[in-house]
Amino acid sequence: MNSQFGLMSVWTQGDFVTRAVAVLLIGMSLASWIVIIIKTLDLLKYKKVANSAEDFWHSEDFSAGLAKLGSDPTNPFRQLAIEGREATAHHRNTKAHLHDALDVSDWVTRSLRNTMDEFTSRLQSGLAILASVGSTAPFIGLFGTVWGIYHALLAIGTAGQATIDKVAGPIGESLIMTALGLAVAIPAVLGYNALVRGNKGVLQKMSRFAHDLHAYFVTGARVSNGNPAKVLPMKKA
Repeated sequence: MNSQFGLMSVWTQGDFVTRAVAVLLIGMSLASWIVIIIKTLDLLKYKKVANSAEDFWHSEDFSAGLAKLGSDPTNPFRQLAIEGREATAHHRNTKAHLHDALDVSDWVTRSLRNTMDEFTSRLQSGLAILASVGSTAPFIGLFGTVWGIYHALLAIGTAGQATIDKVAGPIGESLIMTALGLAVAIPAVLGYNALVRGNKGVLQKMSRFAHDLHAYFVTGARVSNGNPAKVLPMKKA
């Protein structure tokens, strides 16, 4: 690390362009790791909530089912249940709004879809950072590589001959910039793919839950996986 091929040599012997590239790549790496850690923790929480959402349907009434979903206001399944209940009550108890032109099925569908869209937007926030880092970090590292080779050519031109002691420093700088760009990009790409796959699983379970809620509020029965309606022992709140 203390040789002319080391990181300290890149910082001490490099010019402002080299240092700017190094600082930018380090900042991008920190940003991507922060997003990966935060979104992974959120995803684990939502997966746990999604796995326990089925308990909602094994309840005596709607209030008991809502209690099984917990009191966390950020629980998307709880938000769906509350939104569906309020949408149904609002549509049936008011007769002086434009939405009266919609039947209760369309109105509940719209309300549940809005809740799902808001949660999807929240779930996918931050992924753009990982996508940007994964796609641009290799090219930023490549710019540092080109800049290091340019320094090597200048050293050769000044010395009049290509001796190893003249070009070792700039070549080492270019190699480190290449490696640093890849080290920043690879975790960002892998983290992005893993989070997208995990988010897809949560959203699929949430979509099935919303479908069942729609059937419950509109018909009083739960329809799942295309099977005939099955009346639940639950009373609407």
